[in-house]
Amino acid sequence: METKVDIHPPQHALPGTDDPEQATAHFDAIVIGAGVAGLYQVYRLREMGLTVQGYETGSGVGGTWYWNRYPGARFDSQAEIYQYWFSEELYKSWKPTERFPAQPETERWLNHVADTLDLKKEFKFNTRIAAARYDEAAQQWNVETADGTVVTAQFLIACCGMLSAPITNRFEGQASFKGELYHTALWPKAPVDLKGKRVAVVGTGATGIQVIQTIAPEVGSMKVFVRTPQYIIPMRNPKYSDTDWNAWCERFHELKKRVQETFAGFDYDFDAGPWEEKTPEERTQVLEGLWEDGSLSLWLASFPEMFFDEAVSEEVSEFVRAKMRDRLQHNEALCDLLIPKDYGFGTHRVPLENKYLEVYLQPNVEAVDCKKAPITRIVSEGIQTADGKVHEVDVIIFALGFDAGSGALTRIDIRGRDDRSLKDEWSKEIRTAMGLQVNGYPNLFTTGAPLAPSAALCNMTTCLQHQVDWITDCIDYTLRHDKRVVEATEAFQDAWVEHHDETAAKTLVVKTDSWYMGSNVEGKPRRLLSYIGGVGNYHKRCDELATQGYPGFDIQ
Repeated sequence: METKVDIHPPQHALPGTDDPEQATAHFDAIVIGAGVAGLYQVYRLREMGLTVQGYETGSGVGGTWYWNRYPGARFDSQAEIYQYWFSEELYKSWKPTERFPAQPETERWLNHVADTLDLKKEFKFNTRIAAARYDEAAQQWNVETADGTVVTAQFLIACCGMLSAPITNRFEGQASFKGELYHTALWPKAPVDLKGKRVAVVGTGATGIQVIQTIAPEVGSMKVFVRTPQYIIPMRNPKYSDTDWNAWCERFHELKKRVQETFAGFDYDFDAGPWEEKTPEERTQVLEGLWEDGSLSLWLASFPEMFFDEAVSEEVSEFVRAKMRDRLQHNEALCDLLIPKDYGFGTHRVPLENKYLEVYLQPNVEAVDCKKAPITRIVSEGIQTADGKVHEVDVIIFALGFDAGSGALTRIDIRGRDDRSLKDEWSKEIRTAMGLQVNGYPNLFTTGAPLAPSAALCNMTTCLQHQVDWITDCIDYTLRHDKRVVEATEAFQDAWVEHHDETAAKTLVVKTDSWYMGSNVEGKPRRLLSYIGGVGNYHKRCDELATQGYPGFDIQ
């Protein structure tokens, strides 16, 4: 452990008062969030010898895996790579039960991590951060919780999550519904009994698909309101024996190195070779093998040309469409509604699923076409559509997605130099310096933020850990050089945004409307929210900055 650096200013009165009895607590660093990134960030800063206080809105650790406890919730990175890499001992101390563990197991794993590292004592739970204002004179952040408590810190690290600002109030009349209404991202801890009930599910993204396929066997009837059809990949989810997991443990160092270098932070990559050098039969053979693998490898380890070349995209898309048509038994109406035609495979988030399509073949399941008759409002009996029909149900489940990337930060009133507002600035244009800082907000660091590799195009544990390590090393560099403030320069931020946009513009992703582009939130500025230049390339750029003494960052 390094020698602790004394960076405490004198204790001061609460802003706006002169009463020393109301002196506020001061920390070297405040961390927002107790998910994958927040836990590791607190650990790293504590290991540096800094005083650190974590804050978490929920009552426990887990982040995404605390809040998203809806039926069928599970991650789609394999268990052997959805891991922390800083400790081989920690890796080997937990044995996943299957390739893609469900939410309860993942929440238990993160509690195991927090308990093993004794991190829970560093957090205040049930505490939402409402505002944060930078005090230029004191060179510190004044951070206010929802109950009005103010604390201060030299450094503020927002580990709020890429997908943690759920969209909950999309339709008129939601409060009038007399039945049960649930949001997947705010699912209650208490069991929800859906047996025999008439259930409506609104939303068919990755979350909605998991819910639909899970509850189908128990509901009395189900209406699925479909607006945007999704390409899918069937999940292969074998159980892991002790022998299986021990074999993965033996590969710890190999996996640790591998995930830092691949396009999306997984242990697979685009290794199939150039599309143009293969015969049609060879291309199909590659796609068939990846389809059978039952992971996201069909998307992130087949042919990168499908992201750039419309002809390649169409061939790969048609391969998936044909698989979907077979599973829908060539039911013309269902195929027309559930199989995408107007965008290419991989330009949206691609869900893994388990017999999702077969659900629509059940006699008690109806797919409602929201393009022909959009939802107009929620009424007391259920859901009213534009054709005037009221779909009467007992339960409504909303899987409406998130204000991705920016929403978790703009829901906090963050004020930087000269009282500039992050919310106001990002309502016009979302700009960051590699997703790690924002010019005008000194000593504010972010993980899982816009313009870095994140949930859309990255195995999150890979990306978040690298961002935490970079942030921690930058803070350490600042303090070791007897400096107090670090801020990305406007020129560096401009250069990164330009590079980000140029890289994105070469792809077909930017031509598609999705949450990747922020188009699921009305009025949100259009920009690809995740860096698409590859995790390996991003890590290399970050590491070069650190080695060179952080050019592009003003450290004073």
